[in-house]
Amino acid sequence: MAAKLTIRDIARLAGVSKSTVSRVLNAHPKVDAETRERVLAVMQEHGFVPNAAATGLAKGRGRLIGFLVPALTWELVSDVLQGAASVFEDSQYEIILYSASPEKDFSQVIDRILAANMVAGILALLHTQSPRHLIELHRQGLPVVLINHIAARVDLPQVGIDNVAATEKAIRHLLELGHRRIGFIRGLPEIQCTHDRYEGYCKALQAAELSLDPSLVLQGDYRCEGGYECAQQFFSMAEPPTAIFASNDLTAYGVLDAAIKYEVRVPEDVAVVGFDDIAPSIHVHPALTTVHHPFREMGRSAAQLLLSLIQGDNTLDADDANLPISALPAGNESPRILLPTHLVVRESCGAAQGFAIDAPVSL
Repeated sequence: MAAKLTIRDIARLAGVSKSTVSRVLNAHPKVDAETRERVLAVMQEHGFVPNAAATGLAKGRGRLIGFLVPALTWELVSDVLQGAASVFEDSQYEIILYSASPEKDFSQVIDRILAANMVAGILALLHTQSPRHLIELHRQGLPVVLINHIAARVDLPQVGIDNVAATEKAIRHLLELGHRRIGFIRGLPEIQCTHDRYEGYCKALQAAELSLDPSLVLQGDYRCEGGYECAQQFFSMAEPPTAIFASNDLTAYGVLDAAIKYEVRVPEDVAVVGFDDIAPSIHVHPALTTVHHPFREMGRSAAQLLLSLIQGDNTLDADDANLPISALPAGNESPRILLPTHLVVRESCGAAQGFAIDAPVSL
């Protein structure tokens, strides 16, 4: 049985963009008569039947934006949501939230969104869930944008950061402070950003002509408990690291707790750097040096990108909608936006006063 054609297939066969096919399906007036006839002829020739739910949503019958989020208690949700809301407040659209926590059947959440037949597009802030349902909807013409998708690399419009470059900059900072034995606590192995941050660590060491010491790399779990256990191992070494990079701030909090138990002074005996710059990081003692993850800016940029897709524009450039696009789509690839990060230097790394990088530094 032949595979079912998607809107992307019809676009390729007709020699037009996917958004043009979507506009033809939705009787958009911007499509000229000749192009419309060509697209319709290709559809008829190949017996193309568009997904009724997806095309119905794309017609703008509703003015809602479906926003998929993990548990609402997840630390970053509030900032991302506020960033997106700042864009939609000035538009005709409103946000409706759907929880997509790992404990729930993700496909059922998608079915509820489609059954409502009211959303014009979807923003998805996922964690470890597979986006395969969203990929299918995207192929059928429903605008979808992923935010900070850390589980795997997929061909969907998305907004994120360069985890490799961000980590490399943090490790370079420690090297500039004179550290040569830098411990690294990895995150969960099934998440792509874990490997990206480890790659940044390795690149920084290589650039400094330092050999990788496997004993200085331990497996964490992005939780305080994992950071605590890894720090215990580091502090028990005959030659412990003089600095520790934790793959997220929660892991770094565990390191700080272990330092108190083992009477290890931070930053005098060991420097500590985290990743994310979540709200508590400035209030722990000592205040945590960390990579600022621009969650609010991600929500704002994702909302701008989704609006441009809803309006049928997939020919984005760096000036469209003020989007900070650093990686534009090549050929039929989906647009990917990488936002700049910066290192927030606080007490935990022991940098001399005046050394701190207070202003955002693009990577």
